Amino acid sequence: MNEHARLNHAPIPFIDVAAQRRRLGRAIDDAIARVLAHCQFVMGPEVQAFEKDLAAFCGARHAIGCASGTDALLLVLMAKGIGPGDAVFCPTFTFCATAEVVALLGATPVLVDVDEETFNLDVTSLARAIPLAKRQGLKPKAVIPVDLFGQPADHDAVRRAAQAENLFVLDDAAQALGATYKGRKLGALAPATATSFFPAKPLGCFGDGGAVLTDDDGLAETVKSLRLHGQGADRYDNVRIGITGRLDTIQAAVLIEKLKIFPEEIAARDRAAKRYNAGLGDVAVVPKVAASSTSVWAQYTIRLKPGRRDKLAADLKAQGIPTGVYYPKPLHRLAAYKNFPVAEGGVPVSDRLAEEVISLPMHAYLDEPTQDRIIGAVRRALGS
Repeated sequence: MNEHARLNHAPIPFIDVAAQRRRLGRAIDDAIARVLAHCQFVMGPEVQAFEKDLAAFCGARHAIGCASGTDALLLVLMAKGIGPGDAVFCPTFTFCATAEVVALLGATPVLVDVDEETFNLDVTSLARAIPLAKRQGLKPKAVIPVDLFGQPADHDAVRRAAQAENLFVLDDAAQALGATYKGRKLGALAPATATSFFPAKPLGCFGDGGAVLTDDDGLAETVKSLRLHGQGADRYDNVRIGITGRLDTIQAAVLIEKLKIFPEEIAARDRAAKRYNAGLGDVAVVPKVAASSTSVWAQYTIRLKPGRRDKLAADLKAQGIPTGVYYPKPLHRLAAYKNFPVAEGGVPVSDRLAEEVISLPMHAYLDEPTQDRIIGAVRRALGS
């Protein structure tokens, strides 16, 4: 009986990076060994090879590897000349990097609300934020929709709103690479898309990494220059102010191998999400994917009535089941961002979500017995 209880409480990984490592095994070892053999650790041939593979996967003309997803966002804004006096509209219910890059350039992030069901940018809130920014003397320049938790934003609606105000659209697909919107993969939907290869992402490397995707030849060339200190004809011909924003060769080598199995992993994540929905739909508010979209399920996030989250997290932790809260505070409630403008009418949906959301283990290697254990524990904890 004690052994049975111990096994039932064995720790479950929130994201099982090790399972994927075991699956790829020798392929990853060999890929890294090739880099160690040729010693081209910076901008080696694997970087260009991965960029070509990634562009083909997403259906974009260009993929530019970057040092991180944050650098990918930053490089695009730099390429567009975003700076002081400019307003860039961002959802407040997201990770801080979305607005951080705007503030780093001296521009002003204007925070808007999200949709109740998809958690993605609400264009009606955006419409209220634009005149507010103008009244504050800011020049509306760009909008950064976020494809949160793996599901695409409503890109047609965002594009229409952006065109009405001549806003540049930078898609933050850090959590959603591989997802589709109306049959097209992210990376080819917006004038520029930024993504992240942080190890916990659906397509993650063994450290930091990111990429910019675009069909704009001029923008691609500018981003390539900016990631290499603004170089022109060569490394000592600096034609603009840039940064060190390169994707590491070893990380590119790892990503080449991971991209090969990524479609299978996306399908496995989707199966796991559907099993969660079937098992938990009567005890919690489960995520909904818009009919026009697919999700890569970077997180599987449910909503509970206010006041129930902490007890559920504690009950699951006692049984070896981890949880996460993305995000306990929207950006407008964080110390670093609390003084930036918020859309007219406030952001009530984001405030509610911050009190209600909790994420369960989700990855491509979540087997059915383990998932059934999680579902059963959640149901018991919620009193079903």
